[in-house]
Amino acid sequence: MPIIQHLIAEEFGSHIGKYQGRLKITQAKEVLAQAPLLHLETVTIASSGVSISADAVRACTELGIPIHFLSGTGTPYASLYSAGLIGTVLTRRAQLMAYNTPQAINLAAALALGKLENQATLLKYVAKYRKETAPAIYEELRLLALEVRDHLEELDGWRQAAHYDENIMDDVRGQLLSIEGRAANKFWQGIGLVLPEALHWPGRRGRGARDPFNSALNYGYGILYSQIERALVLAGLDPYGGFIHVDRPGKPSLVLDFIEPFRSPVVDRTVLGLVNRGMALEQDERGLLTQPTRRQLAEKILARLESSEKYEEKRYPLRVIIQQQARRLATFLRGERDVFLPFVARW
Repeated sequence: MPIIQHLIAEEFGSHIGKYQGRLKITQAKEVLAQAPLLHLETVTIASSGVSISADAVRACTELGIPIHFLSGTGTPYASLYSAGLIGTVLTRRAQLMAYNTPQAINLAAALALGKLENQATLLKYVAKYRKETAPAIYEELRLLALEVRDHLEELDGWRQAAHYDENIMDDVRGQLLSIEGRAANKFWQGIGLVLPEALHWPGRRGRGARDPFNSALNYGYGILYSQIERALVLAGLDPYGGFIHVDRPGKPSLVLDFIEPFRSPVVDRTVLGLVNRGMALEQDERGLLTQPTRRQLAEKILARLESSEKYEEKRYPLRVIIQQQARRLATFLRGERDVFLPFVARW
């Protein structure tokens, strides 16, 4: 039996049950997938009409295996964890107390820096493969990467001004989001240059998008979101106590903050590579990605999370880097670390 670390159930009418030390997905009498609990790290239910037994839920919670629930478009709507994983108090107290302090400004600036650096890095990465075959696009991508990085100086000025004026995040959030938004416009302009024309990409669209490329990105972000949330919970942090994103009931603000530096190196790079290698993003009559397409996207993004990147002078799987970053965030918020440095991918 192959080692499966991430079990995904997305077939309508399927059932997840526990059988002799493993989880098994069945549909009628057919076995769709099975995974030994020993190696399992996450379970994702990514469709309506999927059932799970109480024995399977208990086995996952006892072993610290989270169960994530996604809609058919990749929107996360629930997660189930063992109570023991979310029982930490000291880190959460420090996290909430940091909101109206200079720590929050420094953290917000660091996460934004990681996001902008990694967007610029992806543009440069994409450009290098077009230096000989499409020199005009190569030059434009390089220029757009520089324009994204130009916003880093503005970002540092934002941080310094916020400290000088003794601002808190509620005072200056809009300015930070403006910096990120203008940089993102340059980034997506660059991505649009290298997409196949057949995709008819309308530009970046978030939730509710029906064009294939945006739909694939949104579904990929949902898969990544689950990994980010798990890392934060394991680090003792409250996924709902963010800094950049506004607090709202049911809104996991810290997940949305922390995911930003990882969107480009994990999801954007993977989905862009797939479509440029000819993968068809198939949709049904409602404009939703088909089940085989969703499965392939999930498998490729989870595989990308297992690929190694350089981090603190060593190489680790991206999944491990995300967990290490979450732990560093926890120690920063507890005051045990003076600076939080975001993950910046190499190209």
